[in-house]
Amino acid sequence: MRKMNTIGIAAVLVTALALTACGGDDGGSGSLPQGSEQVDLNPADFTTEIDNPYWPMTPGSKWVYHETDQEGADQKVVVTVTDKTKKIANGIEARVVRDIVSDTGSGQPVEITDDWYAQDSDGNIWYMGEATAEYENGKIVTRAGSFEAGVDGAQPGIILPADPQEGQSYRQEYYKGKAEDEGAIVSLDAQAEVPFGHFQPALMTQDTNPLEPKVLEFKFYAKDIGPVLAVSVSGGSDREELVSYSKG
Repeated sequence: MRKMNTIGIAAVLVTALALTACGGDDGGSGSLPQGSEQVDLNPADFTTEIDNPYWPMTPGSKWVYHETDQEGADQKVVVTVTDKTKKIANGIEARVVRDIVSDTGSGQPVEITDDWYAQDSDGNIWYMGEATAEYENGKIVTRAGSFEAGVDGAQPGIILPADPQEGQSYRQEYYKGKAEDEGAIVSLDAQAEVPFGHFQPALMTQDTNPLEPKVLEFKFYAKDIGPVLAVSVSGGSDREELVSYSKG
């Protein structure tokens, strides 16, 4: 398995640890949403045409990942930007992106999720919620984790800022007690190597969750492609790496 350059990762790990220690915010987060704070968004300021360079979501685009974890699971993850949109409860029209996780051996689905994204007029990509279903032996066993911004107090969050800067922090989603992921920008000059190729510079983020304080994940985004690598460094050893990408 190809690995990240250890010298490059050591440098950004120092920054990541500093971010974690101070809560991830050096004052450069501006108006990015934090924690449980309420946001009042104007639907007129949003579009389903998502062209943020770190994750352009042109309908028809497809990313295929190989995922492994500490329990030995070997899975295929296929993320596809559909031509469908959804009117979110907060009034914003969002792009539907389908995420299918299947067992590599059997080919059976493990989880199927429709994620809802929209981009504001500044270029920030917002996450509006998801409809998810987990499977066992081809049958749905739970839809836990599903939420929609504007329903039952759920709030949207930022997946990627329009102008990423080291030290920025933001909430990615907020549904009290169920979905409280937070993100922070660690580096604009990281690098990652995956089966699809070597990427430098790459945007590196850290994902945390106050509901699971021991969990820490780093994600890497390549310009004009999107997410290329996700690595858990605490609370697990999951690794998800890009195998192929086709633009819609």
